[in-house]
Order: sequence, then C-alpha cells, then structure tokens
Amino acid sequence: MFHAFAWFADRTTYGVLGLDASTRTADAVHFFVDDVTKIFFLLVTVIFVMGLFRSALSPERVRSFLEGRSRWAAYVMAVTLGAVTPFCSCSSVPLFIGFVEAGIPVGATMAFLIASPMINEVAVTLLLTLLGWKLTLLYVATGLAVGVAGGALVDALGLERWVEEYVWKIRVGAAPGGARRLSPRQRAAFAWGEVSDIVGRIWMYVLLGVGLGAVLHGYVPEDFFARWAGSSNPFAVPLAVVAGVPMYANATGIIPVAEALLGKGVPVGTVLALMMSVVALSLPEMIILRKVLKVRMLGFFAAYLAVAFVTVGYLFNVFWV
Repeated sequence: MFHAFAWFADRTTYGVLGLDASTRTADAVHFFVDDVTKIFFLLVTVIFVMGLFRSALSPERVRSFLEGRSRWAAYVMAVTLGAVTPFCSCSSVPLFIGFVEAGIPVGATMAFLIASPMINEVAVTLLLTLLGWKLTLLYVATGLAVGVAGGALVDALGLERWVEEYVWKIRVGAAPGGARRLSPRQRAAFAWGEVSDIVGRIWMYVLLGVGLGAVLHGYVPEDFFARWAGSSNPFAVPLAVVAGVPMYANATGIIPVAEALLGKGVPVGTVLALMMSVVALSLPEMIILRKVLKVRMLGFFAAYLAVAFVTVGYLFNVFWV
C-alpha cells in the first residue's frame, strides 16, 4: 500500500515539479511529499480506529481500572494505559486529581504522565512504518521502563508531600455522561471528532517535523552529523536532550526528524534521547502540571526524565548494533 505514496512523491517531484533526481532539492522535496501523505493517511486511519475504542474509555474508567491495585501492578497498568490512552496535556490536571482522589499512589500517576506523551498508537504505527519494528520495540520498551522506574522512585522517596495541598482535599466525582453507552453512530461521530480535534491540533507540528526532516535529509551533509552528533562526540547525547526541551512537538512530529537523522548516521541512542526529550520534557506540559505539583516535584520530574534519557542514549549507543 505504501508504494502508492512513493509513486505519488515520484510523480509530484519529478513529473509535476520537473526536478532533477540527482539534486539535493529533489531529495528534500521527495522526502517531504512521501512522508506528509503517508503520515496524514496513517493519522486519520489510526485516530479514527482508536477513537472508536476511546468512545468506551473515559478518564473515569482509567481511574477505576487502576484503583485498588497493588503498587507494582499499578505502575505497570499505569504506563500501559498511558500508552493506549493518548489524553492530551490539558487532561493532565483532572486526571492527576482523579487518580489521587481514588487512592492511587502518586507514583503510579506520575508513571502514567511519563508514558502517555511518549507512547501512543499513532507514534507506534508511524515508527513501524518509517523506522521498522526493532526501533519501535526499543522505543516502546524504553518508554515503559522509564515510566515504571519513575513512578517507583516517586513513591520510594515519599514525594507525595510535594503535591499541592488543595489536591488532597478535592473529591472528584464521575464526569456527567462518563458511563453512558453510545450507539454505533454516536461512536463513529465521536471517532471523527477525535480525528478533527487531534489532526487540527498537530497538523502544523507534522508539517514542521517533516519539513525539518526533509531539510536534514536533502541539504545537510553527513560529515556534519558525524562531527557533532556521531559516536566520536561524548557530549552528543546530553546535547540532544537539552536541544529537545524547547523543540516542543508531539511524537508524530518528531518521528520524521528521527528518520532523517538515522539516515545521516546519527547513533540510535542519540536519536532516542532527542525524541523522548522533545515529547516528554515540553514546557507546556510542565506549566500545566505546575497547577498540581510544587516546584520541587516539578524539578524532580524534569531532572529524572533528563537523567533517564541521557542514560538511555548512552546505553543504546554502546550496545545497539
């Protein structure tokens, strides 16, 4: 099926635009057209299918699913739910309050908040399509492990004391209509609404990400990355994490950049560190979480993620062949 997108990119680049296939401009344009059409097709298809699933899965059901579980079971379930329930960052505060009110350990809630932005069904589908199953499995397993370890560390250190006091006093009931069953037509309408909402919020990041990837793919020489981001530079991984913080995007937008960087020979660990930093250490997410977390907890959260991503980057640069 994906040969159709490559055919369309060929026709557009070499036929409609008449670009010479031997030029860097043609390489960049072909990369852009191929990835944009492929990604938007996958976005619409996967979001619609998962929207049908999410029409029966409200935040209240997520909360009730975690409630009453053992601590380690809660960590594992939290990161798993974070991977399959891509609630947007605006849901972080009500989800956090709801989890705490239900008696779920703060660590499990933090594990959910770590995993949710990094891993979702769209990102996994794109990773499989563009980068292959090995890197996809690596990315997902690493994201889940970082979430579980972060949640366990929060509970082990007793950092619930760094949650804002008012959170402990709030009693959150179920959202109106949260348990209402929808008809097939209503579920389809909900799914299309998800497509419109999510694509409407991220289309710009997709175009920016693919555009940056196209520039890297077509114009930046390989020796540039070998010099600044290759295995010979011992500081490449922490620099990638630092560079990712202001580059706010979701996992969908950063994947084309990762594709281009890997094609230029940048080590896998460095690319993973950049991807995870971009999607999980975003400034908007930190600003939102400040409503429920004290500054110390927010600082711990950011520091833990930064150290984890740097560690992941170095480990995979050493052991991944």
